[in-house]
Amino acid sequence: MERRGQASERDAAAELIRGKLALLPDAPGCYLMKNGEGTIIYVGKAKVLKNRVRSYFNGSHNGKTQRLVSEIRDLEYIVTGSNMEALILECNLIKQYHPRYNVLLKDDKTFPYIKITNERHPKLEVTRRVLKDKAKYFGPYPNAFAAQQTKKLLDRLYPLRKCNTLPDKVCLYYHIGQCIAPCEYDVEQADYDRMVQDITKFLNGGQDEVKSELQRKMGEAAESLEFERAKEYRDQIIAIEAIVEKQKITMSDAVDRDVFGYAIDKGWMCVQILYMRAGKMVERRSSSFPYYGEAYDDFVTFVAQYYSDNPALPREILLPEPPEEPADGQAGELAEETEGDSVSMQPERTGEVSLSSEGVAPDEQAVAESDEDAPAGSRADDVRESLQKWLKVKVFVPRRARKREVVEMACNNAKVALDEKFRLIERDEERSVKASESLAGWLGLESVRRIEAFDNSNIQGTNPVSAMVVFIDGKPERKEYRKYKVRTVVGADDYETMREVVRRRYERVLKEGLEQPDLIVVDGGKGQIAVALDVLRNELGLQIPVCGLVKDAKHKTAQLMTGDPPEVVPLPRDSQEFYLLQRIQDEVHRFAITFHREQRGKSMVASQLDAIPGIGEKRRKALLKHFGSLKKIREASVEDFKPLSIGEKLAEQILAALREDEETAAVPETAVGEAGE
Repeated sequence: MERRGQASERDAAAELIRGKLALLPDAPGCYLMKNGEGTIIYVGKAKVLKNRVRSYFNGSHNGKTQRLVSEIRDLEYIVTGSNMEALILECNLIKQYHPRYNVLLKDDKTFPYIKITNERHPKLEVTRRVLKDKAKYFGPYPNAFAAQQTKKLLDRLYPLRKCNTLPDKVCLYYHIGQCIAPCEYDVEQADYDRMVQDITKFLNGGQDEVKSELQRKMGEAAESLEFERAKEYRDQIIAIEAIVEKQKITMSDAVDRDVFGYAIDKGWMCVQILYMRAGKMVERRSSSFPYYGEAYDDFVTFVAQYYSDNPALPREILLPEPPEEPADGQAGELAEETEGDSVSMQPERTGEVSLSSEGVAPDEQAVAESDEDAPAGSRADDVRESLQKWLKVKVFVPRRARKREVVEMACNNAKVALDEKFRLIERDEERSVKASESLAGWLGLESVRRIEAFDNSNIQGTNPVSAMVVFIDGKPERKEYRKYKVRTVVGADDYETMREVVRRRYERVLKEGLEQPDLIVVDGGKGQIAVALDVLRNELGLQIPVCGLVKDAKHKTAQLMTGDPPEVVPLPRDSQEFYLLQRIQDEVHRFAITFHREQRGKSMVASQLDAIPGIGEKRRKALLKHFGSLKKIREASVEDFKPLSIGEKLAEQILAALREDEETAAVPETAVGEAGE
């Protein structure tokens, strides 16, 4: 009956989708795919909605796209006036809904920059926020460490102030020569201007000039027998060389540009970004993720998302050429701009940054280099023009010369990174399988292909839970994981908890004819093993081997025990077999702890509501079912309680009590919903 109901649901969804496909317009826009629960699982854009959306339901696709299509039960679309609007809308929709199958930039932090503050006494800072405050910003740097290392060098070279507020007396920085002490001495504005100018020159690629000046000073100090000062200059030169060493790849101009490349394989995409500042490659960033749409389309979406989260722009962006048009002739295409005034979806861009060597903002009128760029009217030209109009920065899809070479280098690096990813996966899989096979030998078993591991979790006996994880051929099989709320044990009794959970698990295995494991792993030694064996052999008549993982005083896996009576297995701690057991123990511990925190959070929610006069168990359950969480109850209005037949007076009491609790204590918020077997 259940299968018939599911088939009927799929048929109804297919009929609904067929009707909507027939009504799709010949216009640019965005489409939203939904699953059976109405959740948006994918957002895409298209030059021609009719052709692009239909392509999902016609013909064959790779495994990942097939999985996406199999979950679609409904779709919506939004028509836009141009492809640029579709691109912007797509970015906004992805940010709003976080669809499961879209390319998501999960690290919401912006990149770090070095900032020279716009103050009477300026100072150097590392910041992730780019503001319109007339300060000078340099970057972005790929990580905070790279930015801090550069700032550390500049602090040694240029003694700007370090304190956030000026102290009454000079600090240690003055005594070590890294501050000119404006707190105690008058500093001429010309001195500040000179240092700011030198720092700007340094960060815009003028390290060689600074290095030459330091070499001259080092020579003079050595001639004057000031060897300590000469050593200090030498150390500064070495620090500069360490930074310049990363910048071997150069271009003849001094333009700041971001160079993008991508590669695809086995349903995965890797995007490489090369950061070129003042014509030198200073760093790079690599991102790998599964993609579900047309590859180049998802790549462009990645670029758009990247800059929508990062307000600082280079002078130029270089992109690779798109492949041949998709088979349907339209899928994933980017449209030419059409006339119209509808630009309300474009987010306001703030914090535009001076990143060029001349210190001027990116040109509003981006001009293509026709001898190097993609031909007009091509798909590449459509991509370039859409991004260029939105970002207000030059975008090139170069076809020859040096720019094409650096784009190819980015693409090659992406391919190497993706190949390396798959090689590592294959190597880990081989190691896991071999470790699993070898572990069987140590335990005197024919095979330990399927391993089930258990762990218990409680705090002083409260909210006791247990969890089970499954590893097959040395790899976690997460769909087989199980959670257990302990029903019969009162207090912190690990042995009886293990007895209950093992009984429940393998009674169900017998009753439903499920696959039995080759090995059971318990978190503990002789006592835990004895309890598990007693249940399996004496209550259920099962002869499944059991081993225990014993931890040391530092709570790290120390020994493997097995047998009846249990004995220590002399497994080397640096072996792949021991590493596999550690992974299993860490995973089941993580899973149990996470479940326990969820349950503890729910019990705290319940206790808060129970403390309110007039709220009994029935009303508490009704409140949680209606609102979903304590946070949503707290944010509700008095009117929101009326569907539950809760009067104005009681509603006000509930809100007052919960809001008072929020002010006095931080309570974990957990979405309501039962978990476990």
